[in-house]
Amino acid sequence: MDTPIEEEVRLNRKKKTVFVLVIAAVVIAILVWLLRASLSSSVKRSSIITAVVEIGDIENTITASGEVLPEFEETISSSINASVQQVELNAGSQVKAGQSVLTLDKSAAQTEYEKIKFQLESKRNDIRKLKLELDKSFYDIQSNNDVKQLRINSLEADVENTKRLFKAGGGTREDIEKAELDLKVAKLEKQQLENEIRTKQQTMQVEMKEAEIAAAIQESDLRALERKLKLANIVASRDGVVTWINKNIGTNVHEGEALARIADLSSFKVQGSVSDNYLNELRRGITAIVRTIDTALRGTVVNIQPSVQNNLVSFDIQLDDRNNKLLRPNMKVDVYLVTASQHNILRITNGPAFKGASTQDVFVVNNNKAERRTVQTGMSNFDYVELKNNVKAGEVIIISDMSSFKNAKEITIDN
Repeated sequence: MDTPIEEEVRLNRKKKTVFVLVIAAVVIAILVWLLRASLSSSVKRSSIITAVVEIGDIENTITASGEVLPEFEETISSSINASVQQVELNAGSQVKAGQSVLTLDKSAAQTEYEKIKFQLESKRNDIRKLKLELDKSFYDIQSNNDVKQLRINSLEADVENTKRLFKAGGGTREDIEKAELDLKVAKLEKQQLENEIRTKQQTMQVEMKEAEIAAAIQESDLRALERKLKLANIVASRDGVVTWINKNIGTNVHEGEALARIADLSSFKVQGSVSDNYLNELRRGITAIVRTIDTALRGTVVNIQPSVQNNLVSFDIQLDDRNNKLLRPNMKVDVYLVTASQHNILRITNGPAFKGASTQDVFVVNNNKAERRTVQTGMSNFDYVELKNNVKAGEVIIISDMSSFKNAKEITIDN
């Protein structure tokens, strides 16, 4: 009785195993079908961007950033310590050469000017007084010298008379010696006086020179302050537009502090900056392409700053079209520095499909199919990428990002 039951159990188990295997196979088949359906290599035509391979020129560029600045901008600074008294114009106002921009309170500087002017006049009076005193002193010494000379002449006559009297027997040897001694003393006194005259002359010259130097210094200070007072009349030196002005009336400003900026908005330049990694490729004279939202302008790098700040190198671009109507002060622009160029090469419009690698896979469109091809790329810029092989002019390439089809050899394009 036990044997038939065991056989029946084995058969049931076998049926269950077969049933489970069949169900598993069906599930796997369904999953494979669903996976293949989800990974179907097809794309809607409306979701891709294509471009045609063409023959043309290309420029290799490196990307930088830039800011549009007036080519000529004047910063007007305070020439004195003063305070803002009145603001004549606002930022954005047109200004003519000679027109008043801002008024400063110059009372403190004017008081200092009058003080120095009075001190200079006093110093000049001191010089005149010193000259008179020195002239009088010199005249007195000169007069004493003349008196000494007269006394010497008299003593010389006395010596001669004493000698004649001694020869006639009416005098003594002592009288002669006394007369000669008096003459010698008088000559020494005259020599001493002459030395004093020479010393006095030198002293006069030194004192006069010192007084004149002190007066010249004060006069120079006075002229400098007078010039600063004239410059404190804040006026425009040329036609232009006020781009910034200190509007804080009553604020104290120090000498050299900026008060206003006036720019000539008829011509512009671009101040650019690029990573110092490209320092070896950056040089004066290379072409630069400046892109705004609406246009692209060309120019030339004319100046490179010698210092590196925050890993950036700054440079100036002189635009070919400096007075383009689309340019505005402080406008941010994209800058592309041209490092090399090629002519009559195969090129394609740049797009997300190109990642910068020298070897790259692209999809070439043929009717409703897109075939994967491996191409060599060369120069590139914002507009174009150079294609070196495996394509020809007139072929259509998908330039959208196709990374989701990286394993597909062919793609079906659905309308």
